[in-house]
Amino acid sequence: MGSKPLLHFVGTAALCCPVEQSSTGFHSSNLRQVFDLAVEPRAVPTRNRKNPLLIFVFLLIAIVLGTGTALALERQPNSDYRARRQALANQARDGYVLLFAPPEAEGPNDIYGYRPDNNFYYLTGWAEPGAAMLIAAPLEAKGGLPARTYTETLFLPDRNPSQEKWTGPKLSPDNRDAARLTGFDHVESLDDLRSDLAHLLAERSTVYTDVPASGETSNSVAQLDWLKQSNAFPVGVSFQDVRPMLSSLRTYKDAAEIELIRKATNASIAAQLAAMHAMKPGVTEREISALLQYEWGKRGCERPAYAPIVGAGANSTVLHYSDDSGPINAGDVVVIDAAGEYSMSASGITRTLPASGTFTSRQREIYNIVLGAQRAAIAAFQSGKSTLLRNTSDSLYKVAFDYIDSHGKDLHGDSLGKYFVHGLSHYVGLNVHDPGDYDLKLGHGAVFTIEPGVYIPEEKLGVRIEDMFYVDTNGKLINLTESLPHTAEDVERTMAGK
Repeated sequence: MGSKPLLHFVGTAALCCPVEQSSTGFHSSNLRQVFDLAVEPRAVPTRNRKNPLLIFVFLLIAIVLGTGTALALERQPNSDYRARRQALANQARDGYVLLFAPPEAEGPNDIYGYRPDNNFYYLTGWAEPGAAMLIAAPLEAKGGLPARTYTETLFLPDRNPSQEKWTGPKLSPDNRDAARLTGFDHVESLDDLRSDLAHLLAERSTVYTDVPASGETSNSVAQLDWLKQSNAFPVGVSFQDVRPMLSSLRTYKDAAEIELIRKATNASIAAQLAAMHAMKPGVTEREISALLQYEWGKRGCERPAYAPIVGAGANSTVLHYSDDSGPINAGDVVVIDAAGEYSMSASGITRTLPASGTFTSRQREIYNIVLGAQRAAIAAFQSGKSTLLRNTSDSLYKVAFDYIDSHGKDLHGDSLGKYFVHGLSHYVGLNVHDPGDYDLKLGHGAVFTIEPGVYIPEEKLGVRIEDMFYVDTNGKLINLTESLPHTAEDVERTMAGK
């Protein structure tokens, strides 16, 4: 059966039996209704009784829902998230890890839509708001304390029919498929969190959570305040920041993470190519920004990975220019630093274009210096040895900086090193500036950018070239953006439609 008939049947049958759905796919809370309708014709409206086709459709829907093929976000297998929880629990040793997902309709989420917290999603793959997670590593009995097995519980808010009229149905903790769908050993009501903590935690336990530093915000503050007021914690409980441990875990990506990043990157490559084809004097920065977002959006990206940067002329020298409100004039260079986010995974790509289709001799000179610096850093890479830090003997940044500083001059005869004003690289994952341990050597699973740049405000000339890389199982550096035009000549040919 072709895809169109299948979608038609599913859509038709859904009118008869609405199915609970969330951002992780169909929850199947009404799955029993589907089976009941298929095997018990009395449950079907009279006009549809004894209709073999309808019964077949109901069974087909049950199969589709059971296999989880209709996912709004492309999740990794539940076993991947469980492995991360176990690794974090082991780092916490005899402590407990308690994390909270943000609420749904507060702050920017009320305007721009709900986006899960990165750390919470990294550990759970759960994209619905308001949940909490409690995990603890296994311990042997000691000091009068009993032994404990590995513990993991996902706490879900009870369903709220009034709120769901506005934001859509959510998975209930009472759903019999909740553990299978979420991949957690235990799923309980959020209302039970206070009593579970009071029962599980011993005196002077350590709870690892996202403790905010001064001036920072955290998903945990309000929830922890309420739990403290309700006497959920025994005497002497202390709270430590879990984020350093999570940053360490998130430094190296597994194969499925890299594949999601690859999909975000491929959609973003298509968007960058569309911008190259559309670029010409007279269009605006905002037009190009809108085109980029349309192109990666129609390829499955749910949002930009960061505020798109389309900076022409003087704006090309502003590193994080995101107004995208100016004109693009003949003779400008245009820095386009923009990429989409696919199923929570980011990418980061920058290309610099000549608005008129051809670089001037000076623009080409600076472009080739920046490109040369990137190539020098790529050539210097050694798995298990290179770092992203600035001041180490194996620093890729130093290689790129030294190249820029020894090639070319500004209008006053000074070297160009002072115009390379940012770092060379950053990790990429659930965030475009993903947390990670920068003291670690770059090895298998590291995903990062290499993005030298030169910005000369006096000449209204900024050039940045940013590509996405990861280190494969053999220690080889793989360029995820290799298919995107790279040299000045390649960019010009692409803009000319050749």
